[in-house]
Amino acid sequence: MSKYHSIENPLRRVFRLPAVSALRLAVVLAVGLGSATLSPGVVQAQNLPTLGDTSREDLSPLAERKLGEQIMSVVRRDPDYMDDAPVSEYLNRLGNKMLEARPDARGETNFNFEFFAVRDPVLNAFAFPGGFIGFHSGLILAAQSESELASVMGHEIGHVAQRHIARMLTSQRGDALIPLAALALAVLAARSSPDAAMAIATGGQGLAIQKQLNFGRDAEREADRVGFQILRDSGFDPSGMVSFFGRLQTSMRNYNDNLPPYLRSHPLTSDRIADIQSRLTDQGYRQHADSLEFLLTKARIRVLQDSSTQGLMDASTFFDTQAKTGKLEDQITAKYGLAFVAYKRLEFATARKLLDQSRKMLEQVPAYKNMLTYSNMYVDMSIDILIGDKQAAAAVKEAEKGMRDLPLSRGVAVQYAEALLADSKEEQAAVFLRDQIVLYRQEAQLYNLLAKVYAAQGKQAAQHVALAEAYGIENNLAAALQQLDIARREKDAQYYELSVIDAREREWKEKHKEQLAEEKKRR
Repeated sequence: MSKYHSIENPLRRVFRLPAVSALRLAVVLAVGLGSATLSPGVVQAQNLPTLGDTSREDLSPLAERKLGEQIMSVVRRDPDYMDDAPVSEYLNRLGNKMLEARPDARGETNFNFEFFAVRDPVLNAFAFPGGFIGFHSGLILAAQSESELASVMGHEIGHVAQRHIARMLTSQRGDALIPLAALALAVLAARSSPDAAMAIATGGQGLAIQKQLNFGRDAEREADRVGFQILRDSGFDPSGMVSFFGRLQTSMRNYNDNLPPYLRSHPLTSDRIADIQSRLTDQGYRQHADSLEFLLTKARIRVLQDSSTQGLMDASTFFDTQAKTGKLEDQITAKYGLAFVAYKRLEFATARKLLDQSRKMLEQVPAYKNMLTYSNMYVDMSIDILIGDKQAAAAVKEAEKGMRDLPLSRGVAVQYAEALLADSKEEQAAVFLRDQIVLYRQEAQLYNLLAKVYAAQGKQAAQHVALAEAYGIENNLAAALQQLDIARREKDAQYYELSVIDAREREWKEKHKEQLAEEKKRR
């Protein structure tokens, strides 16, 4: 049975389609879900017309956040989800910089946004309800400047700020869910067979789909306007929105030409681009220099997007060419990218040499060197190389220094625990992880690492309790309950573990029951 059985099968039963990635299905649903509005105060702040606030009637901001968290619990388990700390920390640093410039975009509930990347060469980005924003790896690589990437980020923040998904879900009270599902599956099918997309979308569903699409076009215009203001106020070049959207339109032209008009759920029209251009006439020229972290992020993503043998060869060729441009930033980035390629090939000595060369060039420029005070780009790879090369004691020291230099980096904290475990310092790792869990209770990765530590210590009951906690955070309650059952039957289960098991079992059984009831109601 697929691990996404509960999400895929209802739609598969209706349309008799092959299984599709839960992540891709969720993305298409998010992109095709139409428009909402800001609260009245935020509308005035953004100088945008309100389309009404009917979204409050059925989906509160708290419920919207809960829905987004449920979607993300599935997305994080998808193999296409990029669980890469340097990439994640860069995207969230960039996104929070933009939100600091326009804090009203967080809405009345002050959403804590999360920005992440997924492995997909198609140029796209998407927003889930509650402040979760994803970027395809292909889009990040296609961005020719940091302002272009920021323009897409601002646009997706606009979708969340305007509560577009909440508004669409509210509007569906009088419509069947099937047309929306048909649109989602049609867009998925169209990637391999335009004829299949036509077949799925026909059968009396065209009118309802057109209604959803029209709503979505209004949402796109609203998100453009909000995104433009956020882009401008956070210090980026607003013209980046026009240049990147124009390139997106060109890249998607062939794809869209193969689809009927009502399937174009994320249209990049000339009218949208013209609207942004008209707003540029009142803005003075603003140059924004790309950060080195942006360039290094692209280098990591180029390798992460395809780590197959051929993919690494292609990345290596790209970086070799990049190193010959004569620009210092290109040479720094190319050496870094080649170091990452060598690490993926398990050529650790070469990786270390190239990473050191990249860092030495970086330290020649004060403006670039400053990046080391807030970014984990270099320390992350350095620790990974040392662990991979079985130099665990050196990895522990590197991670300890990294935590002193970058106390806010969650990635380095996790690597410190991994280094302690690699160095057979299980008890020290357990103490550290338990302390971290007190501070960061919702980080499933901490519980997974703690489970590894307990396994190394032979503490079987504690291991399965830790795994259960990780599954609980990911909202995979069936798996969490299964781990509790295993833990209860372990011979080393003591009074404390049994007490935790009983308490968690009562809590999760009730929550699981509520989830099943909600799912049944939706069906």
